[in-house]
Amino acid sequence: MSSVVDKIHVMTNEPDGAAAPGRRSEYAQLTRQAIVEAARELFTRKGYFATKVEDIAKAARVAPATVYAVGGGKNGLLRTLIEAGAKDENIPQILARIESITEPRDLIRFVVHTTRVKFEEWSGLMRQVAAAAVQEPGVRESERIAHEGLRGGLALTARRLMEMGAFRPGVDVDRATDLLWIYLCNAAYFIRTDDLGWSLDQSETWLNETLTFALLGS
Repeated sequence: MSSVVDKIHVMTNEPDGAAAPGRRSEYAQLTRQAIVEAARELFTRKGYFATKVEDIAKAARVAPATVYAVGGGKNGLLRTLIEAGAKDENIPQILARIESITEPRDLIRFVVHTTRVKFEEWSGLMRQVAAAAVQEPGVRESERIAHEGLRGGLALTARRLMEMGAFRPGVDVDRATDLLWIYLCNAAYFIRTDDLGWSLDQSETWLNETLTFALLGS
């Protein structure tokens, strides 16, 4: 984040009249990026409630009023972060890969590994989101957005397995989506890593074995 903040600092110290419309637009984008990155770092490290707008402003080197104007305060910033994760540029590639895999076990391994990678990337923030959602409706809404994004990918996985005729008796698309959610949602990862002390390698190996049996049978 420091490079973003430093670039903003340089641009704000240009001579009067030096900032062309394009430069002003770039400055606005950099300001927003610095605020969002500062919010993510602080939410993850301190927690949602312990982070103040003034803390975000100080880290981004802007006025608190700018945090409200650009980011919509803490609630708006958290939603921006969650929506950015749900619309990450690699999401279309992930969904395309789910559609293209033709072997059921390969598809399960791919989805398990993908959720493991996403958990590694987002677990710090999502741990704080889960803690704050109990008390804050706005945080619960952001959590819902994150859950919908993941569940959509899991539902696509279930439909692909159905199209392959891979399900064991008694499993349909709805049940498969539920099973994938039970094992691959953030809460399940937190139980394995935080409560049980499993490494992510252990978790991934176990998930591949367990989900293959739960969905496909022997």
